[in-house]
Amino acid sequence: MTEADTTPGSQSALRQANERRVVEVLRRDGTRTQAELARATGLSAASVSNIVRGLRSAGAVSVRNTSSNGRRARAVTLLRPPGTVVALAFTVDRISVAVGDSDGNPLAGEQIEYDVPADPERAVRRAAWLAETILLRARIDPGRVGSVVASVPAPIDPRTGMVGDISCVPRWAGFRPGPALSERLGSPVLVENDANLAVTAERASGVAQGVDHVIQLVLDVGVGAGIVMSGQLFRGAGGTAGEIGHIGLDQRGQVCRCGNRGCLETFVGTDYLMRMLPRDSFRGTGPGTAVLTDVVSAALEGDPGSRRVIAEAGTALGQGTAIIANLFNPEMVVVGGELAAAGDLLLDPMRRAMELGTLGSALSDLRVVAGTQGTDAALRGALITASHSLS
Repeated sequence: MTEADTTPGSQSALRQANERRVVEVLRRDGTRTQAELARATGLSAASVSNIVRGLRSAGAVSVRNTSSNGRRARAVTLLRPPGTVVALAFTVDRISVAVGDSDGNPLAGEQIEYDVPADPERAVRRAAWLAETILLRARIDPGRVGSVVASVPAPIDPRTGMVGDISCVPRWAGFRPGPALSERLGSPVLVENDANLAVTAERASGVAQGVDHVIQLVLDVGVGAGIVMSGQLFRGAGGTAGEIGHIGLDQRGQVCRCGNRGCLETFVGTDYLMRMLPRDSFRGTGPGTAVLTDVVSAALEGDPGSRRVIAEAGTALGQGTAIIANLFNPEMVVVGGELAAAGDLLLDPMRRAMELGTLGSALSDLRVVAGTQGTDAALRGALITASHSLS
């Protein structure tokens, strides 16, 4: 094959195709001189030199002086796959975007407040604009983006990429954010449930490293779970596995948005918790301005009302988690989301409730811990997932 054989297209597309050819040779054959790369790919020596220079500046290859047939040469070794990845995370009240290298290490990012549930098409446009802005600001060629992963706080059908009917973004039901984002970003986009991405982050660099049977709880407006069994994500037939927020705890309880009564979400979801205390009862907040972090802060400072709300949430969470612990027998349950910042004020009542509702054999090897990846766990998981797709 020669350079002239490359499929016609833009200069950027031609450059990327040639770069891929060089990388594939290095992957297959290991360290090679630039002259050997030119012969193996059919590219000119000048083209190979330019490609190697670009890969070296991106940290994808190392180059050292050597000799070949008695002549000076440049030996090239692949360090990691080249390319840039993009992660997007939609929550009820914000859009977050991060750009990372091919190992998933963040390079740049930003988040903005946004009414995500109101209109999926507008939210997608805003997210794409933010991603393009960050790439431009970081001086990263959009053509070097090799993978994009988006987190959505809703069940995602793994066969169609369609958002499920019951979620905290109800107007997204039936919407396919992947194609909509791909059209604007010019790259294929994988869309995944936020809890699934959060557990990916905790297993890669958080508290669940090395754990093959783990359930990650994400406490927000809704209550979701990312389930990993034998080291593999468990999504279910239609992507609704892990919707723990709709486990029924009280048939006479509050009506949930799913239509049932007394779901776990009505005891633990942010909106329900915030109704339990006057919003103007926290220092430093005006009427109606308090948020869940204010409740957690007040509880940690000893406020009895806030402590009671969090303790009751922990008890309900333990009752719901006991059910899935009996079903899946995990080694670890990781609790994430803003409420997890309450620490043992939440976890101790949760553990006590689990002791009453979990089989002894399932409980004996089970640890219940707070997550370490914070409220950006899903965004971090999206970066990691995107980087894996480059390999």
